[in-house]
Amino acid sequence: MNTAVKLSAYGVALALVAAGATAIGSAVGPFTGSAGALGSEDAEHGDDHSGTVAGAEQDQPGGLASSRGGYTLTPTRTTLEPGTNQPFTFRVLGPDGATLTGFDVEHEKRMHLIVVRRDTTEFQHVHPRMKGDGTWSVPLDVPAAGSYRAFADFVPAGGQPMTLGVDLAVPGDFRPSVHESSSVANVDGYQVRLSGDLVPGRSSAVTVAVTRNGRGVTDLEPYLDAYGHLVALRDGDLAYLHVHPDGTPGDGRTAAGPGVTFHAEVPSAGTYRLFLDFRHEGEVRTAEFTVTTAGAVPEAAGAPAPPVTSQGAHEEDGGEHGHR
Repeated sequence: MNTAVKLSAYGVALALVAAGATAIGSAVGPFTGSAGALGSEDAEHGDDHSGTVAGAEQDQPGGLASSRGGYTLTPTRTTLEPGTNQPFTFRVLGPDGATLTGFDVEHEKRMHLIVVRRDTTEFQHVHPRMKGDGTWSVPLDVPAAGSYRAFADFVPAGGQPMTLGVDLAVPGDFRPSVHESSSVANVDGYQVRLSGDLVPGRSSAVTVAVTRNGRGVTDLEPYLDAYGHLVALRDGDLAYLHVHPDGTPGDGRTAAGPGVTFHAEVPSAGTYRLFLDFRHEGEVRTAEFTVTTAGAVPEAAGAPAPPVTSQGAHEEDGGEHGHR
């Protein structure tokens, strides 16, 4: 495996102003480039949450439309207040126009909700609860103004996985962020290094290695039945990919770190923002990367690869922050 990730030579700067309600996202046509499912070549190469459905929509990556395959994501409101913890509620309408109440469990949850600002900051991965009438609800805290995208990642009972997306507005002074190319993330004293190549149109192996104080973390904890969850968002339109790693905790062959390998198939060449959720010592953390599928770029200066050695388990209490 190539240990140098092909990084982006440019950042993301989306000048979006949020002032009042934003219309729910509308359907987008298929891409001219190849659009494949994650892990489609091997059943052990993670789970596909790219939103594949039958027909012409099959070539369209997930999350670009609020309605797809007969299912429609309908939020109660599309404007949120910045800096407050507030309930976000929505429903999924089925092909018959009625509110859907039957969902299959995927990785311990019936609904995964990803919320991110359109400049790919303020990432959240949360898990709403459903009432008997099919209304989903989850508290959201969006600290900064801007235009956001909410992705509902779910499986209709007996159906295929899909992802629907809607735009949300958070009024206020919006200052877009620019993301430098990076294959190394530092979060809460952990360093996470990404290696491997993303190749459009085919399954590509990428590996994350989690270290702390220069020592490999070998006691990662299961989070939603996996040692990690990786979300990729394409620069520009936020095409959505969600893939889980090789192996399952407790299967007798999958190590609990420091390395976790994913197989992902990106739909086209370009720049992607990657978000890795991992759990250690009772707390879920998110590492962020910015990579590209074309043009090798040397690793960022000042970020030498740390030695990966074994590290004993620590017993500390910690809650899940930013994840539910």
